[in-house]
Amino acid sequence: MTPLKEIGECLISDGENDYFFRPSFMNMASIGSPEDIVTTFHELHNDELKQLVDRATEAYSSVPDWLKKYVARPQFSKPTIYAAMRVLAACCDNDITPLTGELIPGKSGRWAFVYRSGKMNHADMVLIARSLIVHGIIGKAKVRQLQRNAGGQASTEFNAFEYINAARNHFGISRKEAEQLTMTEFQMLLSAKYPDQKGLTREEYDSVQDDFLERQARRQAKSNQSSQPIS
Repeated sequence: MTPLKEIGECLISDGENDYFFRPSFMNMASIGSPEDIVTTFHELHNDELKQLVDRATEAYSSVPDWLKKYVARPQFSKPTIYAAMRVLAACCDNDITPLTGELIPGKSGRWAFVYRSGKMNHADMVLIARSLIVHGIIGKAKVRQLQRNAGGQASTEFNAFEYINAARNHFGISRKEAEQLTMTEFQMLLSAKYPDQKGLTREEYDSVQDDFLERQARRQAKSNQSSQPIS
């Protein structure tokens, strides 16, 4: 199967087998509960290494050379690696443990597990998992965002079933077809069906507001001049 990278699909080969990944709504739901999905996203994008790079960039305007050497040998936290494993497993129909490795029961206790590595390195696992989950729950389509939809409150959950139902209602497709949509694909279809959305983007809103305030200031200045007594 040929992956459509534009909507988040990807294909990985280990030399023996091909693994097809698709961040569909249904596959996002298989990560866990709506809260679990957002937690997984957070664990993937808030790794200690990423925070360090972000802070260094803010402080120095770029990543200093001494940090580049450290970043070249990325060491990801266990929650980040395990989150990547969950996303990759959810997005593929095949057993991907040869790629990602697996957690096996340890000998030190009932709840102790040992990580047995696979063929993929941690950096590739995290990078691919980040791309998959972004395409799956946020979307990467270049669509027009209206001002009234911008700057909303951050959500603590992602309910895939709500988007599946929305896709069925908007596009008149079956539940099975809707379940296979990625968020990027959903956005592209929505934009194609409603190309002329009414409203202003955030940039347009700010521009109109600036023009209004400027005109208002000019009118106020004229009004002040005309109200001054003639000496």
